[in-house]
Amino acid sequence: MTLFESVQQQIKDAYIFIKDDYDSSLMEQLLEPINIVEANLSITMDDGSQKSFQGWRSQHSNVKWPHKGGIRFHQDVSLDEVKSLSAWMSFKCAVVNLPLWWGKWWIIVDPKQLSQAEIERLSRAYIDAIREAIGPTKDVPAPDVNTNGQIMARMADQYAKHVWERQPWVITGKPLSIGGSKWRWIATALWGLNVLRKYLSKNNDSLKGKTVVVQWAGNAWLTFAQLCIDDGATVIGISDSRWGIYVPEGIDIAKISELKANRKSVTEYPWATILEHLDILDNDCDILVPAALENQITDANAWWIKASVILELANGPTTPEAQDILDAAWVTVLPDILANAGWVTVSYFEQVQNNANYYREEKEVFEKLEKIMNEATDGVIDTAAKHGTNLRDAAYIVALERIMEAMRVRGW
Repeated sequence: MTLFESVQQQIKDAYIFIKDDYDSSLMEQLLEPINIVEANLSITMDDGSQKSFQGWRSQHSNVKWPHKGGIRFHQDVSLDEVKSLSAWMSFKCAVVNLPLWWGKWWIIVDPKQLSQAEIERLSRAYIDAIREAIGPTKDVPAPDVNTNGQIMARMADQYAKHVWERQPWVITGKPLSIGGSKWRWIATALWGLNVLRKYLSKNNDSLKGKTVVVQWAGNAWLTFAQLCIDDGATVIGISDSRWGIYVPEGIDIAKISELKANRKSVTEYPWATILEHLDILDNDCDILVPAALENQITDANAWWIKASVILELANGPTTPEAQDILDAAWVTVLPDILANAGWVTVSYFEQVQNNANYYREEKEVFEKLEKIMNEATDGVIDTAAKHGTNLRDAAYIVALERIMEAMRVRGW
């Protein structure tokens, strides 16, 4: 089963629970993206040579507007993966009940091989190529893997040059100085933590005394790891793109942050057991947090998972076959379309603030974020209890009902 085939299967599985209320033709319309945009970008490299890069955009559906999705700079990609990510994002927006529809942008490039000047030229060239496909009422990009606020600022600036006016709402994830939202830097980590807290509290439990393994030492996930420690947990494992470390007595996240800020490997952490990147997943722990890329937990390694709870902070880290194995082993999976929705929620806040030219303080952003998170998590847990399903199926049921109701009232 390919990655996109697994997404299609998740949609079909959820539809079974609501098929008496919605015609199957609605479900069929969600099995393929409505639009694929392809771009070929040519830029001048620092040495004066020309180099071309390919980019894709998948827009999953247009039942709601505008589209919303992250831009990735990564060398490993297929159209199948881009389509999968755009569909997941549709369901992510629906499960937290945001008035957005999703897509995914991707440029095939290893940014580590480019200078900062080359990255800027590539970012501006991308906007030149796809400017007709984006816009504040059409499609609003945001940062994703290997992109950041600085890149978004350059892209927003390039778009403004084409339309001859300042339109900060065309791109989110911008620095605060040009219309970004407060709390965005911590939103993804805090959202994931609060989903985990909510689930544990409903089972009369907490993070205190728990052991945690985090797969991926990115900025957001290092923040998440520190927040877990602040709640009384011990982070005993963490990894980067190549290696992982295991420290039973606990990891100093500040030291890991220092290493990554200096572009060093986690293997330089003292007194740690060094592991292959994927081997971090089957360490003995209470809570496992896959926060890297897709298809990390498969039928090949799911048997060896020792955690009792998996919090998916990556998109699609668990395959359907692995989910079946984890269900049989009574491992609870807090699914990606619920657990990592914090950044899109604050992106939505940023877009609304840009449109209104009114900017909320941190306290107001946090309160609104927490309210949406609580309602979404309660809805998924209650739906799982109602239908006797795992939490992933429940999240898709909640999302699919909202999507299909919007399709139905539009006459689709």
